[in-house]
Amino acid sequence: MQKSFRLLAAATLTLFAAACSQPSGQGGTAASSGNAGDLTTDAQKFGYAIGTDLGKSLKQVNTEVDLDSLKLGLDEAMAGKAPRMDDKARQEIKTTIAKKIQSKQKEERDAKATKNKEAGEKFLAENAKKEGVKTTASGLQYEVITEGKGDHPTKDDKVTVNYRGTLLDGTEFDSSYSRNQPITFPLANVIPGWTEGVQLMTAGSKYKFYIPSNLAYGERGAGAKIGPNETLIFEVELISFEKGGGKAESDKPAAGGKPSKKITIKPEATPKAKNEGDETKKE
Repeated sequence: MQKSFRLLAAATLTLFAAACSQPSGQGGTAASSGNAGDLTTDAQKFGYAIGTDLGKSLKQVNTEVDLDSLKLGLDEAMAGKAPRMDDKARQEIKTTIAKKIQSKQKEERDAKATKNKEAGEKFLAENAKKEGVKTTASGLQYEVITEGKGDHPTKDDKVTVNYRGTLLDGTEFDSSYSRNQPITFPLANVIPGWTEGVQLMTAGSKYKFYIPSNLAYGERGAGAKIGPNETLIFEVELISFEKGGGKAESDKPAAGGKPSKKITIKPEATPKAKNEGDETKKE
């Protein structure tokens, strides 16, 4: 189901958990254990915790909810009263609201995608004019910071690099330098901009890549920091590479557990392939 439905379901389950967790001996009704705002007893703390979780869930779906009606429904359900809306009516209104939320989220994402694409195209057009910046046939831009010596890796090789990734506004979304740990991965298993760009390098080189969105994560984006149609900037230092080392692993399960031709660079953990939603996974 879509995210909107999942969030509404989570809010519903929170209410259900509160009802099912009612202390014994109260006849299924809500009990008051002191003044509103007191958080001294376990019942008060538990009630506040449930309310906080529910409030966060409802706030996350970003839609209006009448708190008096919410409290009425909770009170009457806890008291064992017959619902004022039957199962079908309750499901219909939840479905209606979920669709509205989904539509609003899509509109917002589409607007952001258009804005990011226009900003990226403008940036790349100006950046291409700068001294030292080269543009490949695919649209990838790069500049050499330090040039190494020797052979170039191919897409079938496994490479070891240090890198730093930022958005156009300078926001850093990932960095192996901050972890003090280089990353090693099959070169065929990353976003196209990386696969192409790193092949231009030799061991000991440090390049700066300006990656158009179509060579990065496209309209889908990646994780919470990389939005749709984002143009990305990477500083990449090629430490070493293993010839043919990428072939054997390309069809093996990634570290996250499922077979994939994608690799994840996850800031707070191992830089190997991880779960969906991480910051720098090719989609």
